[in-house]
Amino acid sequence: MHRRSSTSIYTKGVWVCMALTLVIQLAHCTPTQRSRPLLSHHLTKRAFADQQCKGVYDKSIYARLDRICEDCYNLFREPELHSLCKKNCFTSEFFKACLDSLQLQDEMEQIQIWIKQLHGAEPGV
Repeated sequence: MHRRSSTSIYTKGVWVCMALTLVIQLAHCTPTQRSRPLLSHHLTKRAFADQQCKGVYDKSIYARLDRICEDCYNLFREPELHSLCKKNCFTSEFFKACLDSLQLQDEMEQIQIWIKQLHGAEPGV
């Protein structure tokens, strides 16, 4: 019985230390750092290359197209959908299906321009 309570106290102590560390880190951030979300791994230049994108890397364009895939995933909740949507630098059939599902046909011209810039070739969207 005594061992259980000491383990519980230890666990609570670890959680308190972790919370305090996060609060201290946040306090040391500048106001612009606090308002800016952390760059997710899936929006890095490495992720760009992993998707076979051979064009010009533009983080904001990549993030916009990635957001379409995230929205599609959130709509259907299929575990592999996000990566299948991004496959071949947003030129997969899954990406096209996501555009249809999200009713983004009126934005198709701009999306094709973005894909062409990232993909480095004329997209088949």
